[in-house]
Amino acid sequence: MISVVLSLFTKLLPLYVTVALGWIAGRYLEASGRHIAGIMLYIVTPSVIFSGVMAAPLSIEVLMLPVVVFLFCVVVSLLLQAVSRRWLHDGSANIIPLAVGTGNTGYFGIPVALLLFGQEGLGLYIVCMLGTTLFENSVGFYLAGRGRSSARECLIRVARLPALYAFLLAVVLNLSGVVIPTIFAPLFDNLRGAYSIFGMMIIGMSILSFRGLAGNIRFTAIAFFGKFVVWPASALVFWWADSHWFGFYNDAVYRAIFLVSVTPLAANTVVIATLLDESPRQAAGTTLLSTLFALIYIPVMVALFL
Repeated sequence: MISVVLSLFTKLLPLYVTVALGWIAGRYLEASGRHIAGIMLYIVTPSVIFSGVMAAPLSIEVLMLPVVVFLFCVVVSLLLQAVSRRWLHDGSANIIPLAVGTGNTGYFGIPVALLLFGQEGLGLYIVCMLGTTLFENSVGFYLAGRGRSSARECLIRVARLPALYAFLLAVVLNLSGVVIPTIFAPLFDNLRGAYSIFGMMIIGMSILSFRGLAGNIRFTAIAFFGKFVVWPASALVFWWADSHWFGFYNDAVYRAIFLVSVTPLAANTVVIATLLDESPRQAAGTTLLSTLFALIYIPVMVALFL
């Protein structure tokens, strides 16, 4: 148990340093998280999705995994949305479905998956993680924007997000036998690096002060309950039901989905909250707290279930 904690801490320490650098940039250099959020959502994220799907060995079973994870995200988000509307009255309730439905499966989850599953299991994890990314850029974005925009305006915004089109294009090209030319490999490698660095820095940029980091305690409590209790419980129920009754998948898939479920709040929650101007500081503070909490939480869950 202690060795797992130390290994994870060593792997994840650079992410926390990156958050601190983002805070320095926002506090002393007046760097704008909003501009970076636009670049992340419209350029970097679609590029990472495209290259990830192009590199994955696709089959019907594998292609269904993002759909399964996506459905989990939708169910959890709608359940906690109903709870947040009863307990939150400051406008931050609009961010709860996005905050709890997804997770920091990329910047945070990939190093953990590599440590736990090795290179072979990492590919399976990345395919599962695409479900959360699709949720962020479709239903999650729509639910977050409903606080300030009509349903029609939100749907138009979602339709303009390139991540879904990048995913579909990559699936078509991959199944057609097309590969990314070698000359572009360094470009996509650099974009993956930018995805991690800017994704974590924007958390720090959105926090002007570390006092009162939790902000609205009710928001933080609901977000933590949804992300660290409801989501993992749903994944465990799926694990038990499929392994005992249906038998569609194997233990490697169950472990990958479970790791997706225990990741902290997604940095992209802050990205989208910043773009929509929906309680970005609240989202940033709670996301950072969940990231710190995950240092202890994930090793415990790994020791118990993986």
